[in-house]
Amino acid sequence: MSDKPSVLFVCVHNAGRSQMAAAWLTHLAGDRVEVRSAGSAPADQVNPAAVEAMREVGIDISAEAPKILTIDAVKESDVCVTMGCGDTCPVFPGKRYLDWALDDPAGQGVAAVRPIRDEIRKRIEVLIAEVAPGPTA
Repeated sequence: MSDKPSVLFVCVHNAGRSQMAAAWLTHLAGDRVEVRSAGSAPADQVNPAAVEAMREVGIDISAEAPKILTIDAVKESDVCVTMGCGDTCPVFPGKRYLDWALDDPAGQGVAAVRPIRDEIRKRIEVLIAEVAPGPTA
């Protein structure tokens, strides 16, 4: 592990919420935080509505791909943020766990994804202040 904090975002498909959260954290915290995302049952692609919603705010996640949740990803992270993955996320002592109740963007259009995107940004800003305070983008 490096000296900088690491955050893992986990949702079921790793196609919407966790991808948007990872992108926001990378965008707003830069290289001050290691960012990972994964899913307990990854989809075959990132949700196109999430890609479009993030594009609207100048963040391109079109090249991202859903990844399977591994025990190593959890072990290597200081903070694990779950978003509806239930009990599938392994729990290790000494890790900080946050559970963010957010609507699932799966099957939704861009109009329904925008408020989810915006809520995630607000939560990311709070998280950055807690784990890596300093200037934000």
